[in-house]
Amino acid sequence: MPPALLKVLTGLGLNEPFPIQAATLPNSLAGRDVLGRGRTGSGKTLAFGLALLVRTSGQRAQSRRPLALILVPTRELAQQVTDALTPYAQALKLRLATVVGGMSIGRQAQALRNGAEVVVATPGRLRDLIERGECRLDQVGITVLDEADQMADMGFMPQITHLLDQVRPGGQRMLFSATLDRNVDLLVRRYLNDPVVHSVDPSAGAVTTMEHHVLHVQGADKQATTVEIAARDGRVIMFLDTKHAVDRLTEQLLNSGVRAAALHGGKSQPQRTRTLDQFKSGHVTVLVATNVAARGIHVDNLDLVVNVDPPNDHKDYLHRGGRTARAGESGSVVTLVLPNQRRDMTRLMADAGIVPQTSEVRSGEAELRRITGAQAPSGIPVTITAPVAGRRSGRNGRRFR
Repeated sequence: MPPALLKVLTGLGLNEPFPIQAATLPNSLAGRDVLGRGRTGSGKTLAFGLALLVRTSGQRAQSRRPLALILVPTRELAQQVTDALTPYAQALKLRLATVVGGMSIGRQAQALRNGAEVVVATPGRLRDLIERGECRLDQVGITVLDEADQMADMGFMPQITHLLDQVRPGGQRMLFSATLDRNVDLLVRRYLNDPVVHSVDPSAGAVTTMEHHVLHVQGADKQATTVEIAARDGRVIMFLDTKHAVDRLTEQLLNSGVRAAALHGGKSQPQRTRTLDQFKSGHVTVLVATNVAARGIHVDNLDLVVNVDPPNDHKDYLHRGGRTARAGESGSVVTLVLPNQRRDMTRLMADAGIVPQTSEVRSGEAELRRITGAQAPSGIPVTITAPVAGRRSGRNGRRFR
């Protein structure tokens, strides 16, 4: 690593690489194509990001013609990757542009016009900017596909291949994915040249520091159980199937005295960003989310994820669960299962390669408290307000109304 980067790394307390970084960096720095298989939270953003930045440093991009491209499935993940790489890019005097839907396309076009060496993008918005003539990929020498399996699942395959066909031939390609099913395998065969394969953690993504609990609940008691878990000390993410269900539970929790906020595709990007910030700062203790919002959420010291609605398949389970026990921390994933869902849940766990701890629980019982830290909510309704405009934390010691 160049001295400027080492200084930033050590300054941030990163003295030892994570396994996937130690495994991939020698090859990625040498310009080899890399196929990395590692669960979310294993440190792969820096694994590809540092190599990409080092190999791009010293070059200047022309207007609208970036030199390196990182494709990700969601806006949240794009923001997370940008945040993670910004200090290193600044140390190497490289310009980063983030290109995602839900934000001002004019501002993103301007960043590309000004010249950005590295672009972090979701496929749809990048395609829009290319069609407007605001971006060309013919100078892109390094391309990264992060969470390739999720992009395939979201139907981005035609857009991804369309974009990859435009980057400079013979450039370096790095692809990271928790699973390598048919669609991802197709990308690997078509776009990677003699890749070095690194598999860190089992492909299923299960992690030893994570506990898995299946809690059998009765329909009439499910809501009370959910509210008690949400009222625990400490933060929790709760997953439900639909936007409507997320909004309804969030309202119930607020009325019960729990500081909850909703995160789903129906929210604007500024709303989603603000909600995540409030959750990270502890102003909100419960994040109620849909699957779409699951990827790209990184919160340190999150020790509990609750599937209020069981996920549809084992991939969704692993990605939801991947919000906890990140980067070597420990955590629990709890799934609430009704009698008619038991058989499907048993099959899903087998597909995921997980043997969960199974318990029958009722609201108010010690067993529920032992597993989740559940407690009775205050019952005093709360309102979560946005930060006061112009008043940041620290000024007058107040951040929220």
